[in-house]
Amino acid sequence: MEPPRSSLLMSSSGFTYIAALMIIVIMGIMLGITGQTWRTKMKRERETELLFRGVQYQRAIRRWHQYDVTEGKPLKTTTQAARPLNDLKDLLKDPGSLSKERYLRRLFTDPFTDKEFEVVRNPQKGIIGVRVTEEDEPFKQGNFDKELEGLDQKKKYNEWVFGLPEAVTPTAGKVTQGSPASAGAGTSSVP
Repeated sequence: MEPPRSSLLMSSSGFTYIAALMIIVIMGIMLGITGQTWRTKMKRERETELLFRGVQYQRAIRRWHQYDVTEGKPLKTTTQAARPLNDLKDLLKDPGSLSKERYLRRLFTDPFTDKEFEVVRNPQKGIIGVRVTEEDEPFKQGNFDKELEGLDQKKKYNEWVFGLPEAVTPTAGKVTQGSPASAGAGTSSVP
């Protein structure tokens, strides 16, 4: 005996409904995976850009303070007394130089927040480094170039400091941090 047509239609419409739900669930999972992959890709690109911008600042600050750019050691061949770096804008055109020497082509922003880098100061030398405020864990935690070896094993982006060696690993003297706009106001000790 044949089942009535109405029960056959009911069972196939139920199957269609369940199949549609399964397709929606699978699409949601795939979109979630795609979103995570996209977020990871963007974070990696921002990290790469942070390393580029940080190296530019580090080289400029080291040149200003008459340090070897890659080794981070003071140059012994200089005859000029080092002046404190009071503002990052001075890296664009050195106000104390007759030739208006440029240490940096432009001021960069933090690629994570698009705000200014936070500065690291020393009372005698002025600005000795820059850092970001981002607290995420970096992808890269080792195998840095010699120029950036101070970044090895840092667990957060805000621990990445670009500048003189004493800014990267503050061991001697008082080192403070603050925003470039504050020019020393509202500073706190570096951990």
